[in-house]
Amino acid sequence: MSDEPVQANGMGKMRDPVRLNLTDLHRFCRDVYTRMGLADEDAEFAARVIVAADVRGISTHGVRLLPRHIDAIRSGIIIPDARMTVLQETPTTLRIDAHHALGAAVGTRTMLALMAKAETVGSAFASVRNSTHFGIAGYFAAMALEKDMIGIAMTNANPVGVPTFGARGLFGTNPLAFAVPAGREAPFVLDMATTVITNGKIEAYGNRDEPLPSGWAVDAQSRPATESREVPTGLLTGRNFILPLGGAGEDHGGHKGFNLAVLVDILSAALAGGVSGPDVRHHGQPYPGSLVSHFFGAIKIASFRDPAEFRSDMDRMLRRLRECPPAPGHDRVYYAGLKEFEHAEECRRLGVPVETPVFEGLATLAEDLQVRRPALDMK
Repeated sequence: MSDEPVQANGMGKMRDPVRLNLTDLHRFCRDVYTRMGLADEDAEFAARVIVAADVRGISTHGVRLLPRHIDAIRSGIIIPDARMTVLQETPTTLRIDAHHALGAAVGTRTMLALMAKAETVGSAFASVRNSTHFGIAGYFAAMALEKDMIGIAMTNANPVGVPTFGARGLFGTNPLAFAVPAGREAPFVLDMATTVITNGKIEAYGNRDEPLPSGWAVDAQSRPATESREVPTGLLTGRNFILPLGGAGEDHGGHKGFNLAVLVDILSAALAGGVSGPDVRHHGQPYPGSLVSHFFGAIKIASFRDPAEFRSDMDRMLRRLRECPPAPGHDRVYYAGLKEFEHAEECRRLGVPVETPVFEGLATLAEDLQVRRPALDMK
């Protein structure tokens, strides 16, 4: 998996991404978050999450979002020094109010608490309300891998998704993630939106001035929307919507994607006492508060069976998938998480690829906040 090149100055010339030193990119993001008022530990957590997205090849959720986080902090949407409070707790559950803290720090702290519970009681789950955009769901699920646990993470989001047979946005991209350890094989890490595409992918098409594929987005009359420079604004104003996973109608399973999104809203918002559907907003829209909800889980494998035997069985299962003969015109089969694992290995060797306009934005941010800009990787 690799980042796609970007156009320069609208001239049609493509510029390759620059590669940044992984350690220094992490340092830069941590310094930015600290400068904006996050406690040292929360800044560290947030830096890990946002850099992990680029390292795994999910650049739509990577450091390109850092300026948006800063804008949200400056406007009061994200409260940098907010402290989560536990509303309800049992040996296996937590219900948390995040009080508009940065979602990446909220998610990290919650998963750490759940894993500590699961170590003792076997499994634990948490729902969180009044949070903000937390980045890639897969990061939090994958935290459990180091503890021989299965991790779960999901979140609701601003209502850009249209229900099957509906004509109004009533749910978000509502991603869900599951991470499962293996032995010699790369872990299985499923991190997927419940819509056919994410906001960030649509923005990427707009940045390149390329039309969107038909079947991604529609207008208020359910007609295909393909103008990539117009759809992102339309998603914020209710003129455009993203189709559920499976697309329009029921023939290709669109109703399944729609109801998976509803399930994420149930586990994230309804359990937490947060808001769902059209009442959800986050820092992508102007509004006075942060209303995103999350759900997390950790399951200790040793509560079911010997972890070494489980990992061996996982290896056998995943190897069969990976070694499946490819269809004509394709080189290989990938299971969930394999592309991201290989991209991360490449980043550790060569540096983290970042689109040139994104790097220029980081340099401007560094000057604005008077922190040292991230260094290029000179390998």
